[in-house]
Amino acid sequence: MPASPASRHVPVLILGGGTAGITVAAQLRRADPRVGIGIVEPSEHHFYQPLWTLVGAGVFPRETSRRREADYIPKNTTWIQDRVAGLLPHENAITTVNGERITYDWLVVALGIQVNWTAIPGLLEGVGTRGICSNYSYEHVAYTWECIRTFKGGTALFTMPNSAVKCGGAPQKIMYLADDAFRRQGVRDRSRVVFATPQKAIFAVEKYRKTLEQVVERKGIEAEFRRNLVEIRPDAHEAVLEHMDTKERSVIRYDMVHVTPPMGPPDLIRSSPLADEHGWCAVDKHTLRSPKFANVFGIGDSAGLPTSKTGAAIRKQAPVLVANLRAAMAGKPLADSYGGYTSCPVVTGYGKMVLAEFDYDGKPTESFPIDQSQERYSMWLFKGWFLPWLYWHMMLRGRA
Repeated sequence: MPASPASRHVPVLILGGGTAGITVAAQLRRADPRVGIGIVEPSEHHFYQPLWTLVGAGVFPRETSRRREADYIPKNTTWIQDRVAGLLPHENAITTVNGERITYDWLVVALGIQVNWTAIPGLLEGVGTRGICSNYSYEHVAYTWECIRTFKGGTALFTMPNSAVKCGGAPQKIMYLADDAFRRQGVRDRSRVVFATPQKAIFAVEKYRKTLEQVVERKGIEAEFRRNLVEIRPDAHEAVLEHMDTKERSVIRYDMVHVTPPMGPPDLIRSSPLADEHGWCAVDKHTLRSPKFANVFGIGDSAGLPTSKTGAAIRKQAPVLVANLRAAMAGKPLADSYGGYTSCPVVTGYGKMVLAEFDYDGKPTESFPIDQSQERYSMWLFKGWFLPWLYWHMMLRGRA
């Protein structure tokens, strides 16, 4: 790795070496071996986060989801192992935590979503202890399985925040798996499983919602809609829920609680000229180009796109961005368009899964000639074994 000078110029600068950043870099490198590409990413490791649901359910060890970042930086691509400190799009520049100033001709913003652990009082100090678990960090995901496998009965609470999250269905997937585990362990008959969500329904798209409503009923899960977690009291084992409409607060005592923390745009973007009115990186929802700066594109979780934030969405966004970026570099019109495709593999138990795929309009856009709203063992295999292979060997290599 080259030493970091005080300043440098990179023709195409990609901010973030996660799913979106690496996929774009790999596809762009394949399309044009000559273009100069740099990736700003501080992390030593790369994580396949969709697997954390199954790690939290005891199916895989957490190490299965982690690999070396260096192994996925495309060849002949400069890895700037640093963190972005400032965005200066009026100057075609960024600054880094280590004091470097990097200028660019073209910028791709792929900084991901910010997990706001401190937004719920009691969560940061409590997570990983006293029955408070969360699948949303590599550090704590194994504790979810510890809580589930040692559960002796009582109340198991699962929450979803009033914010964007990584994969909108993930907060309920671990609940369905926990329900199955409790039955296997012989403690389900003396347990309450409660799902607190600020949403009005279990899922936004009707075709899949009908199936998931049946799953909730079959499993005897208590769905508390329009309820948002606002506080955790770790020592008392209490969760404070607020009703989204009346603002009335109630307290539920739990024996274990799986918390999906609030998430939002990175502070770095929110405070920059790149931000839209909600703090995300402003982009045209079809071309992925910034409406403010013609040489800036955005992709993935940090982009202000009206669709679910998933790796599957990135897989469809990346080729559009790369094609449009290359067109812009050549002074040509942007011809490729992203229609809002996203996918949510909703695991409904061990050996069962619903594969939800839909676009900006909530219209199902399914990949297989079957009814994907039905629970299937084949989709469970697809989630646990095929998708990780596709991710590591195809998507991050720019082949899919």
